[in-house]
Amino acid sequence: MRFGSFEEMLSFYAVDSRAVALIHGENGEKEEITYSLLVKLIDKKAAEIKNSGKTSIGIICSSSVECIVTVFAAVKAGLQVVLIDGGLHESVKKAQIKAADVDMLYSDDKEETVSLSSALTGGVEKDAGRILFFTSGTTSSSKAVVLTEKSLCSSAYNGSAKLPLTKDDTLLCLLPISHVFGFVCSLLWGLSCGAKIALSRGMRFVTEDFNFFNPTAVSLVPMLLGFFIKNRLFNDSLSLILIGAGDCPDALLEAAKAMGKRVSFGYGLTETSSGVAISVEGNPRAMEICPDDEIFISGDGEILIKAPTCLMQGYYKDEKATEEAVKDGILYSGDLGFIDMDGKLHITGRKKEMLVLPSGTKIFLPDYEAAISKAIENTELAVILLKNKPVLVVKEIEEKRREIQEKINEEMKKHPRSHQLSQVIFTDKPLPRTATGKIKRWEIQKTEEEKNGKNDQG
Repeated sequence: MRFGSFEEMLSFYAVDSRAVALIHGENGEKEEITYSLLVKLIDKKAAEIKNSGKTSIGIICSSSVECIVTVFAAVKAGLQVVLIDGGLHESVKKAQIKAADVDMLYSDDKEETVSLSSALTGGVEKDAGRILFFTSGTTSSSKAVVLTEKSLCSSAYNGSAKLPLTKDDTLLCLLPISHVFGFVCSLLWGLSCGAKIALSRGMRFVTEDFNFFNPTAVSLVPMLLGFFIKNRLFNDSLSLILIGAGDCPDALLEAAKAMGKRVSFGYGLTETSSGVAISVEGNPRAMEICPDDEIFISGDGEILIKAPTCLMQGYYKDEKATEEAVKDGILYSGDLGFIDMDGKLHITGRKKEMLVLPSGTKIFLPDYEAAISKAIENTELAVILLKNKPVLVVKEIEEKRREIQEKINEEMKKHPRSHQLSQVIFTDKPLPRTATGKIKRWEIQKTEEEKNGKNDQG
């Protein structure tokens, strides 16, 4: 079904007073909330928010019923809604609150609301109706992307048109709803189909939630897929796994299929309100383009997306970045790919994950890092550019620095002189990652540049 608003979506299924929308766990017991009750809770909360006189609400996201009710209620009340990852450092949360002109806060943790209140601003114009998601920021600092409930509903329609769920399905919501993949594919996808959404009970129960809720479908990032497969945590009734937000090793896809699970791969961006292509059958990497979207490939292999119903309004208060990303209604994704003879999209890499050296030499980082990772049997690494030369930053394993260095030296013999590492930097700390498990290369770059700057100054 295609819906124009969250209220329309939820009210459509609320006609059946027995239809279950949310399942959550309290004290080891499952509790259900029907669509009709959910609509009532949202209406009540929306009235409270409207009466507050505030204009921009920052929601520190969790998978609690109250948090989800607050998100839908704030949208209905016409506020600018800013979704903030609960796992971020306090300083980053404050920076995002200020950047998005937040004048009202919600958190499950009332003490956190107080501690973050110093970052509150004067708000925005009334009835802004914007929903802001911050990008994951793997190659540059996070930007606030302006979406709407209509664009998000359209994205949910796109997904459900390719991978429909039914009222008999239970979708396990494990991903953070502060990220558009989690919001659309762990929440709206199910609600738009009238399915039941099982709300994760948090990291403490992550190894138990599949057997506790017995879902039939789940959306995961590759890192979580690997964890659940390794520990054999999937329940027998789970039949569909949707993977997104990053490249997934073939071995994991094959392992999931070997367990009798149907695996689909989704491609999308925050800027397109999530998915624009999804694999339906056969090769998970061969994705069908969603109904509302058109995809073109530029001369240099970049994926260009025309998504009139799902495209962002822009980056919040950043016209320059918006104009660079969107030209004549076409989003320049920064991703590389091709369309095969059957019209299916294949992703080959990321344009921004290309190191361009002064000589014009280009190093495609995913392949380059994968080769090094295999050689040293370590995935905690990133290649950055320092003083115009490629540098490897790697987490030390039990102080095996000499052994790692020797393996790197051997690996470098397989690469042309132009691709040789100029330096290896060892660290004893885990590399910074986004909520979806991607290494924040830009953050590592910034840290090492600052260190080098201080060293140059003596």
